Amino acid sequence: MDNDVNKKNANVLLQGSILAAASLIVRIIGMVYRIPLTRIVGDTAMGYYTTAFEFYNIALLLSSYSLPLAVSKLVSARQITGRHVDSGRVLRVGLMFGIIVGGAASLIVYFGADLYGRFNDTPDVAIPLRVLAPTIFVFAVMGVVRGFFQGYGNMVPTALSQIIEQIVNAIVSVAAAMIMMKKYQFFDNQSAYGAAGGTWGTFLGACAGALTLIVIFLIQRRSYLKLVSDDRDREAERYGQILKILLITVIPVVFSQTVYQISGLVDVSVFNRVLSAKRYGEDLRTTWLGIYSNKYRLLTNVPVAIASAMGTAIVPSLVAEIASGRKHKVNEKIASAVKFNMIIAFPCAFGLMALGGPILYMLYGDAREMTAQMMNIGGIAVVFFALSTVTNGVLQGINHMFLPVRHSLIALFIHCGVLIALLKYTDLDAIALVICNILFALIVCILNARSIRKLCGYKQEWRTTFVLPLISSAVMGAFADICFRSLNKLLQTGIPTRPGICNMIACLVTIGLCVFVYFATLLLLGGVTVQEVREMPKGKKIASLFIKLHLLKDDTEVESKA
Repeated sequence: MDNDVNKKNANVLLQGSILAAASLIVRIIGMVYRIPLTRIVGDTAMGYYTTAFEFYNIALLLSSYSLPLAVSKLVSARQITGRHVDSGRVLRVGLMFGIIVGGAASLIVYFGADLYGRFNDTPDVAIPLRVLAPTIFVFAVMGVVRGFFQGYGNMVPTALSQIIEQIVNAIVSVAAAMIMMKKYQFFDNQSAYGAAGGTWGTFLGACAGALTLIVIFLIQRRSYLKLVSDDRDREAERYGQILKILLITVIPVVFSQTVYQISGLVDVSVFNRVLSAKRYGEDLRTTWLGIYSNKYRLLTNVPVAIASAMGTAIVPSLVAEIASGRKHKVNEKIASAVKFNMIIAFPCAFGLMALGGPILYMLYGDAREMTAQMMNIGGIAVVFFALSTVTNGVLQGINHMFLPVRHSLIALFIHCGVLIALLKYTDLDAIALVICNILFALIVCILNARSIRKLCGYKQEWRTTFVLPLISSAVMGAFADICFRSLNKLLQTGIPTRPGICNMIACLVTIGLCVFVYFATLLLLGGVTVQEVREMPKGKKIASLFIKLHLLKDDTEVESKA
């Protein structure tokens, strides 16, 4: 029995890790290509880029962002009982829904771009927004196919398509931005056209990702048809019934994700309006938004990709357990997913708080005090966003879809009130956005945890999930600060004319050493067991290495002595 549980938990971790690895690669590519993009077009253009994406993301969420999760839930519930014909019908209904709703959303964004620009006092944002509009239709179709694969517990197609999508996005964004900046160099709205060059990459990247999924589906179609042929005797589910269930599943996910995304839209609108009333110019406001969104949030979102992937992977797994009547296994999967995320999130948060300024200087050549302050204060948001993301996935997986909506709404109202107060009555400016970003995620975490405890009887294990990763991360953070300062000072003594090179070398060396310091401290404190390490991808080899380094005790030796 224990072996079966371990295998199932390990499979969730394996599929989640595949998606997490792809998400990390995607986020890293996204961060890397924005370095030359930002240098080419500047912070003002990146402000237009960000403002365009806020509205685009809302339309994407309303039309198609929920489709992978909804389709994966429906497919998982049917394939676990061998209803493969019905799984195929879910795919057809999902594609029909995606084409209609995604197409409508694309048209609304395209023709509503000018209205959105006037609403935000940034009329030129309509230029990059129109380029983004058709991407919504592509993502709607792509999301359905990704959800179908995920429902069968296969995260590889999603992972591969995400990577190809982002590679194309990176190449096209940089190239198109260069072309547009040169072509419109004598125009007053050159920055807006530069931002439009960046959004061309998003559209063509989505097309490349969709094409990848179609090719994979055609390759694997024969295996799926074999499953369908064994399921011909069963009466097929009606298309109308599937559409009804799809809508019931999609709507709460849409509301939950939309409320979350609205927080970004609210940030942009409130920030612009309040600071405009305080006589701050459009260029300054747009520049600050560019720094906040394309430097601070971009960097902090990289580790949160792991939580997003784990949240995606755990949903079909929880649905399968509930559909099979194994509700007692749910808590074990929740504990495994939360612990895995916290082990990663805590060191990332403390690392960003200690080294955020040097990292941003290394990546963007930005040594401004405000940019560094954003990271020093806001790095802790990684922990709260990671936890809120995976617990949202848990609540959706146990069929309480509207709870994340309610929790996000509560957090949004508090977030909005605090943001207005900070901007009006303090001189925090862009730092106020960082503080409220942390507050939003923290409130969602608290409310989600309370609901999961009440619904599942889930009792959170604190020592190895939170306390030991926190202590290990604090040790690592202190080491990072001392190590970087010492190395940077030493290097600047040798090559004082190249501060950027000194910063980069000191930063990279410190990051490498920090990885060892954190995991060594965590293992020595007993934060991870041998069995937990073995359940991870390539876990047996990793556990063997840790045992040889005397960072873990071999449980087989302990059992033999007993």
